[in-house]
Amino acid sequence: NPYSLCSEDKHPKTRQRNIHGAQFDQGFDAWVAPFVMAPINTRIVQRTHALLGRPWGGESFRYDEASLMGKGLKGRLSASAFSAGLTAFMLGAALPPTRWALQRFVLPAPGEGPSPEAQARGFYDLRFLGQTASGQTIRCKVTGDRDPGYGSTAKILGEAAAMLALETPKGEPVGGFWTPATALGLPLIARLRERSGLSFEVLD
Repeated sequence: NPYSLCSEDKHPKTRQRNIHGAQFDQGFDAWVAPFVMAPINTRIVQRTHALLGRPWGGESFRYDEASLMGKGLKGRLSASAFSAGLTAFMLGAALPPTRWALQRFVLPAPGEGPSPEAQARGFYDLRFLGQTASGQTIRCKVTGDRDPGYGSTAKILGEAAAMLALETPKGEPVGGFWTPATALGLPLIARLRERSGLSFEVLD
């Protein structure tokens, strides 16, 4: 449920679709597959929207994420293969015997991760498409210069912590369950641009 982090009185009537398999996305004119972080990120975005008073289209606002796999037959096959592999992994992780095998032979042990060299070679490129009820659209691009799982995430967390400690007035925000956008706002983007190797660009 994408609205599970929103209070009960802030659950909108508009239902959010979830991507469970290979689908064709008309906005990107390409095939997409499920994105492993979408179940977490969509909830954070919907809670942010609720805390801000639903400024982005009210209760009709929807947000989802997917892995962009490409166009044409190649994109469809890639999306289908990726979806099948992710489904198999999730089923394997849910069953005790296969979960044990994954932990024993496949998954990294606690404390393991990519080397500093691998983190430095990593990068990511995110594309966002927004569309209003009247059909107006905006496309944005966000990139990072380290792998998203370790190198870039560590820099983002560090800058968020520094901003809370050094730039956020005492007593703000008040206690509660905040999200990065509602607690730190647009000034965080400036820090990430300057110090964390992220870029934010409006394409059209």
